[in-house]
Formats: sequence, C-alpha cells, structure tokens
Amino acid sequence: MTTPHHDDTTPAVRDSHASPARTDRFENPGLPPHVPRRADVDPKAAKRAEVQVVAMFTMSALASIAFVVAYFAIDPDLKGYLLGIGEMNLYHLALGVTMGLSLLGIGLGAIHWAKTLMPDEEVIEERHPQASGEEDRLVVGQTLSHGWRSSQLNRRSAILGSAGGALGLFALPLVLPVVAGLGPRPSREALFETHWEEGVPLVVDHSGAPVRAADVTQGSVFHIMPEGWAGPQAFEEHGAEEVMAAKATDQVILVKLDPSLITSEKQREWGYDGIVAYSKVCTHVGCPVALYEQQTHHLLCPCHQSTFDMTDDCTVIFGPAKRPLPQLPITVDAEGYIVAADSFREPIGPSFWERERPGLLGDDES
Repeated sequence: MTTPHHDDTTPAVRDSHASPARTDRFENPGLPPHVPRRADVDPKAAKRAEVQVVAMFTMSALASIAFVVAYFAIDPDLKGYLLGIGEMNLYHLALGVTMGLSLLGIGLGAIHWAKTLMPDEEVIEERHPQASGEEDRLVVGQTLSHGWRSSQLNRRSAILGSAGGALGLFALPLVLPVVAGLGPRPSREALFETHWEEGVPLVVDHSGAPVRAADVTQGSVFHIMPEGWAGPQAFEEHGAEEVMAAKATDQVILVKLDPSLITSEKQREWGYDGIVAYSKVCTHVGCPVALYEQQTHHLLCPCHQSTFDMTDDCTVIFGPAKRPLPQLPITVDAEGYIVAADSFREPIGPSFWERERPGLLGDDES
C-alpha cells in the first residue's frame, strides 16, 4: 500500500465531496479574494516588521527589569508632585508605569506580529466525523507543519527569542510582589521566643489591668498580654511596630472551666483552679483564635474554622489545623494575681521546619 504524498509547503485542502454543502437554501458566497500585505511581497517590509516586533518585545522585557529595580530601589514612602495630577506616591507610580509598559509591549508586539507576518488567509474546514482516519491525521500534521513554516518562526528566530524573553520576564512583576509581600523572613526570636517568662503578670489586652484569680468566674473569657505589652502605655513605651509584633506572638486567651470537665492531667497542672491560658495564635496559619463557645467549651478560629476543645488540652476537633494550641503555665502570686509559671514549652503558631527538634526551647524536651 502506497501512502499518499502531500506537499507540506502549502495548506492542506479537504475534498469538498466529503461533506456536501447545503445548496438548497442559499448559494455559498465563497471567500473574498486574498489581498497580499506589503510584508508578503516585499522582503524589506517583512524585515522592517520583524525589527518592530522585536523592539516591542524588548521594551516589555526592559520594563519588567525596571519594575524589579524600582521595587527594591525606590523608597515606598517617596512622594512627589506631578503636573495635572497633584501629590502622589512615586513608588506606586513607578511600579504601575513599568508594569503597564511590560504588558503593553507584549500586547503590541503580538498584535503587530499577527497583522504583518503571520498568515492571514481564511481557510474553511468542513465538519467531519470525530474519529479521524490515518489520512486525515496526516493532513492535520502537514497543516500544522505548514502553519509553523508560514508563521516564519523557523526563519525569524529573533522574534521567537524576544517574545520568549518578554513573556518570561513579565512574570516577575506578577510574582515578585506576592513573594516579597509576605514580609521579612521570621527571625529565630520570632519563631521560638515570646515575652512570657516565669513571674510575668497576665494583664488585660486593651487596658493593661492585672487579672486577679478571684475575679475570673466560670465561663468568663479574658484576652491577655504580658505586663508591659498591653494598653495605651505600651504604645508610648515601645512604639506601635514593636507592640503589634508582640501581639502577633504573645496573645493569650484565659478561660475558667469546671475542673470536673478537664480531661487532661497536664492541663490541670499548668492551670489554676480550672483557670487555663492558651495561645491565641492558630496552629494553622496564625489567625487569632478568639471565639469561645460557653456551652461546648470550644475555641473557634474565624479564618478557616479550625475548632479546639478546651476541655481536652485544646486538641483539634475540626478544621485544617494539625496541632493543639500551646498552653501557657500559670500560677498565682502572693496577692492573688495570675502570673506566668513559665514561658511556653513549645513554639507558638503554625508548623515550620525543625519545630519538633528536641531541646528547641532551652532545656525542654517537647
């Protein structure tokens, strides 16, 4: 059997008898005659169009690089005055202009390429059964081969290279803000240490008032910070940035439970007369776990609905969190105020590398 030979330098044309057209209702008007473009008949015009397309893609690539430079080099608080606009943030202006030019270069280059160099002949392909035969598949392969050759990419490598560079670099303005916007890499202190230590009084977060054990009634809830890091005086002493960083690691929720409901011996030992204190930093992604349900004694994280059972050492009973909330050991001083008996015995917050390493927090083995 001889395989039919097809010339892949011309578009494949399907036999019109394979799928007869409906002529009983209207006459097929056919396609208008093809009008060659200047680049189709003039090699100099084609070369000029190629240079223009490469220039547009190169402009996009340079704009993407300028975006990265501006992202790191310009002060985010830098402001200036622009005629007709007024005062504005020059950092945001630089990022917007460079990202816009990057996308504009890709768009203009692709459009100019399609309108001047890509084939513009209209081709009609009649419908055919979905299951194609060997001959049809051969025709499709030769048609694709012809399309590749007629797009002139095999002869105009500069366009292919500049387009690839522009598209590749354009990903930087999209990815960089996401990655860099995650903030600085947490330090060892942020991951392993808090301001809690033995003898530090527990104070109410919004006021800085100390908490007396006798004032904590069953079912009551207190949002707690270490002494010196709560109330308006903390902002005056440490500054807003330091206080907010402390709130991200030191925040604790204090609840008094019926001692008969507590099932964990460790929970009893680290508490006081049914009063227990747990980190509010969710072990999923660090949202504040602040919703306490008095009837079920459950703590709920409002971000992703992780639920912790306070009567069972805050173990996870629902949601994406994978580990219990860390408990803060507490005791009472000579005046009856609740103080920390120690710091947390394990890192607070979500999981991270080396979290389970023995001796992570000083002499502790947890």
